[in-house]
Amino acid sequence: MIHAYDKSYLSNAQKNLAGMLDYLVNDLDNSLETAWKYFLTSEMAFRFENGDCSVIAGKSGVEIAYAVLEEAGKKFPSVMSRYSYNRSQEYWTGWVLAYYQWDTGLAFSDIENAIPIQEIRMLYEPYHEMDIRQLTDRLNELYRIANPDTKLKDLRKLAGLSQSELSAISGISVRTIQQYEQRQKNINRAQTETLLRLAKVLCCEIEELMEKV
Repeated sequence: MIHAYDKSYLSNAQKNLAGMLDYLVNDLDNSLETAWKYFLTSEMAFRFENGDCSVIAGKSGVEIAYAVLEEAGKKFPSVMSRYSYNRSQEYWTGWVLAYYQWDTGLAFSDIENAIPIQEIRMLYEPYHEMDIRQLTDRLNELYRIANPDTKLKDLRKLAGLSQSELSAISGISVRTIQQYEQRQKNINRAQTETLLRLAKVLCCEIEELMEKV
């Protein structure tokens, strides 16, 4: 799996996104949904998810909060962050979202469309005491429920082709195409020749066939 950016930045990224949400919600009294909307509609979200080190490692959570508020046209508050040993559910939610975005390479907006942030916060119990891999497995399940079709199926439909037609033109068996579309086989592990044939027929890049989740 290709991650969003180098793992050496991950710990800072998690702490900063967590701190941003915690500050916006618990210090500035925004709802979680409003705070997250400020972030999603800001340039910070794009820079964060693409591993801009000046954001994920060069700013604190509070500084990121100030940046998204400024972009949203909100006044700068003069409220000190209340750092607490007992981390809030919002802090945990930001920490998790940073990890999941890094792990999958999905855009934050794509994650939100599939799994709204309030649903992620509701997973605090019991997942905050579990290994994060158990949580990412659950988030992957929820993402696939919201997005049942694979990239291959979407591109095939966009091209107006049936599975049989795609098979005839590409030389890839119908059974193999069905297995990829039903996630019975992992297309990310397909041979390069197979991917090249499919991409040529569907007029796309190989990367567009790959599944992030």
